[in-house]
Amino acid sequence: MTRITIAKGDGIGPEIMDATLEVLKAAGAELEYDEIEIGESVYLGGNTSGISDGAWDIIRRNKVFLKAPITTPQGGGYKSLNVTTRKFLGLYANVRPCVSLHPFVSTKHPVMDIVIVRENEEDLYAGIEHQQTDEVVQCLKLISRPGCEKIVRYAFEYAKQQNRKKVTCFTKDNIMKQTDGLFHQVFDEIAKEYPEIENEHWIVDIGAAMLADTPECFDVIVMPNLYGDILSDIAAQITGSVGLAGSANIGEECAMFEAIHGSAPRIARQNIANPSGLLHGALMMLNHIGQSEIAEKVHNAWLKTLEDGIHTFDIFKEGASKQKVGTKEFAKAVINNLGKTPSLLKSVAYANNAAIHLPKYTRKPSLQKELVGVDVFVHWSGNDPNDLAEIVKRIEFNGIKLSMITNRGIKVWPNGFKETFCTDHWRCRFKSENTKVIEKSDIIELLANAIDENIDTIKTENLYAINGKEAYSLGQGQ
Repeated sequence: MTRITIAKGDGIGPEIMDATLEVLKAAGAELEYDEIEIGESVYLGGNTSGISDGAWDIIRRNKVFLKAPITTPQGGGYKSLNVTTRKFLGLYANVRPCVSLHPFVSTKHPVMDIVIVRENEEDLYAGIEHQQTDEVVQCLKLISRPGCEKIVRYAFEYAKQQNRKKVTCFTKDNIMKQTDGLFHQVFDEIAKEYPEIENEHWIVDIGAAMLADTPECFDVIVMPNLYGDILSDIAAQITGSVGLAGSANIGEECAMFEAIHGSAPRIARQNIANPSGLLHGALMMLNHIGQSEIAEKVHNAWLKTLEDGIHTFDIFKEGASKQKVGTKEFAKAVINNLGKTPSLLKSVAYANNAAIHLPKYTRKPSLQKELVGVDVFVHWSGNDPNDLAEIVKRIEFNGIKLSMITNRGIKVWPNGFKETFCTDHWRCRFKSENTKVIEKSDIIELLANAIDENIDTIKTENLYAINGKEAYSLGQGQ
C-alpha cells in the first residue's frame, strides 16, 4: 500500500479527481490518500504561494503528489504554484506522452506517438526579471550543466525503458550559443553513451514546424523549459485534444502527477469535464510507484471506452461517437471495461517496465577561469552612440579601454549604422589593452569613475575566458 498526497484543486479539479480516484479504486490500486488544500481559496486567504507549510510537509513526507488543476488569481503578486512546486521539490523532468487515437478522436495526424521530455527547473522559468531603464526590462535565461545532464540522461533512460528508438534534441543554439549551446553540447556527450538509440538535433523553429506538420518523424523529444512548455501543449492538441494529456514531474526525491490543462472554471460543477488528462497523470503515477499492472489495466480499459464511442463533450463528434456522457458516466464506463483491451487501438503493456534509476549528478573538476573584461550596462537617454562613447571613455584607466557599445545586442559603436534603432539601455564593454587578464578591483574602480562622471550604471557582467576560450557573447555585427 502506497500513501500519496492528493489535491482536488479548483474549477473542474474536484470532479475529475473524484472520477479518477473512483477508477483507481475499482482497478485495485493499492493507495492511501492524504488530501491537502491548495489553490484559489488558499491564495485568497492571504497566502500568496497558494499552499500552506503544513501541506508542504505532507507532500514531502509522502513523496508522491497527484494534483488536479488550480486557479491562480489575477494580480496581487500571486506566484505560480506549479512552477514553485517543481522548483522546491527538484522536479527536474516533465514528461508528456502525446498519442493519436485515430479514428476515435479526430486528428490530422493519425499515427502520432511521441513523448516530450521537458527540463522543468531553469531556463527563463528561473523568473529572474528586472526593469533596468525607462524602456528596457530583462529576464535572465539560466542553463546549468547539472540541469542539462539530468534531463538529457532522463530522456535517454526513458527511451530505453519504453523501448523507443530515437531521442531528438530541440534548441536555438544558432543564436544562443552559450545557453542553448550548452544544452546541445551535453546532449551530444550523453548520446554517445546510448549507441543503441538513434539521436538527432533540430533548431527549435524548424523542429516545431516539423512537429506540427509531420509528428510521426519524432519519438522522444528533449528540450529546455520554455520550448518544452509551448511545444508539449501543441503536441497534445494536435493529437486531438489537450484535455486528454497527462503529465509527470519527476525528481530525485519526489514526483508530482497532473493533467496538462487548466481548471476550466466556466464548465466547473456541470459534470461535463473530461477526466482523461488527470487519469493519464495517475497512470504515470502508478508506473512510478511500481503498480504497473494496475496502470496497464486502467489504460487499456480507457482505450476500450474510446473505441466503444463513449465520449465526453470535448471529443464527441456526430457520426463517429456513439454516446455523449458526463464526467461521472465516463468514469463508470472505464470501470465497466476493466480487464478488457481495445480491438483497433494499440493496447499498452507496462507490466515488465523496470523503474528508471538515474545516478545523482557529480560535480566536474573546476575549470580554469580568467577575468578578461567587463560589460557595464548604462542607462542613457541620448540617441547617438558616438556621443555616449565620448562620455564613457572618461572612465577608462590603466589601459582598460572601451572596446564596444551594443544596444539590444547589436553593435552600435564603433562603426555602427545610423539606421539601427536604439533604446536607453547600452552595454559598454571594457577590456585591457595591456594584458588579457584584469582584476575585480579594476571593475570597482571603473564604477567609481562612473559615479564621478555621473554615468548611470545599472549592472555589470564579468567577462571570463574558460580554459582559454571566450565564454561570453559577442555583439551582433562584431
